[in-house]
Amino acid sequence: MKKLLISNFPITDFQDLWQLLTKKKYPKYLFFTICLNLIIAPALYAANSESLERSQAYALGILGIATVSFSIYLFFVMFQPEKF
Repeated sequence: MKKLLISNFPITDFQDLWQLLTKKKYPKYLFFTICLNLIIAPALYAANSESLERSQAYALGILGIATVSFSIYLFFVMFQPEKF
């Protein structure tokens, strides 16, 4: 018989869910990118409130995060090409 964790939610189902979350990393990366953008965009908007709208600040935050991520990826590809 399966052990119950909380309110009829079997532990085996929870373990299957945990294994699924550890295998798929892209949704986790997307979530952390959005959270990081929630920190960066208001600071960018506060620094340039006269010249930028709020939507432009969020777009620039995402663009900056994507640029840094892409440059880190290219750095690793250049110096460790056998992994890719």
